[in-house]
Amino acid sequence: MERIRKIDIHAHVTPFPEYAPKIKIFRGEHWIAPKDLIGFYDELDIEKGVLLPIASTEWQFETFTSSDCKHVADSYPDRFLWFCNVDPRAAGYNENADLSEVLMFYKSIGALGMGELTANLYADDPLMDNLFGHCAACNMPVTIHIAPQFGNCYGIVDELGLYRLESMLKKHPGLKVLGHSQPFWAELGTNVDNENRNGVPKGKVEDGRLVELLRKYPNLYCDCSAGSGANALTRDPDFTERFFEEFSDRLLYGCDICHSFNQHQYMFNDFLKKFREDKRISEENYYKFVRGNAIKLLGLDEKE
Repeated sequence: MERIRKIDIHAHVTPFPEYAPKIKIFRGEHWIAPKDLIGFYDELDIEKGVLLPIASTEWQFETFTSSDCKHVADSYPDRFLWFCNVDPRAAGYNENADLSEVLMFYKSIGALGMGELTANLYADDPLMDNLFGHCAACNMPVTIHIAPQFGNCYGIVDELGLYRLESMLKKHPGLKVLGHSQPFWAELGTNVDNENRNGVPKGKVEDGRLVELLRKYPNLYCDCSAGSGANALTRDPDFTERFFEEFSDRLLYGCDICHSFNQHQYMFNDFLKKFREDKRISEENYYKFVRGNAIKLLGLDEKE
């Protein structure tokens, strides 16, 4: 089979690991350093990763800024691309703030999108609505993390069924949203409820709410990173085969490696390799998934 190097749509690092606190709840580790993440990339045959800053403080002891992303990407130009990030509350909780000004500045210096959006606000809060509108106007795709609740959590809040997200997809048809997180992927099937939506539902998949939204809104994409994305695509290979075929243009490979102890990316890599060897995914769709869709979405040159 032809070698196709991957693009990781979902990456985080700490640019200065020597200054980063080692936190007990993260097994006494800080976020992964760029050189260590590149070590993972070499093992997984990943050419480049898209760095996602974290601008909101929910669950964070320190943020990873847009400037940090730019710095790391410039330091390793062959291995990293980057998104910017703007907290929708940053301009004095102003639902009419002109966020295009700052988004266009970041775009002018190389940012390819916005996110990971983790502010703990309702998905259709006026502040969030304002940010989404400006991202659409600036033609910047947005990576979102869906949260199940307010407090003791991070991410934009939506209830079972993702109806608030749907309202934003409908209101902003020019907005390209990359969905991510446990509550997002739990909606893949019908066996989701308020007790398991922040976990990793198992078993056979019958078309759920996420499939419905993908069919209705061509501006919704899937960030298939983290344990949640890996679980969603490995739990029912028969469903996954159909899923790749129907939504081949809107599924993007990702890792979301945050610490050196992360292992989900290896399990998913093994699954994907066998899936390809068994011809359960076409070569065309495999290329789209691990590389081509990112190139198209981010406006890259294949030779970059």
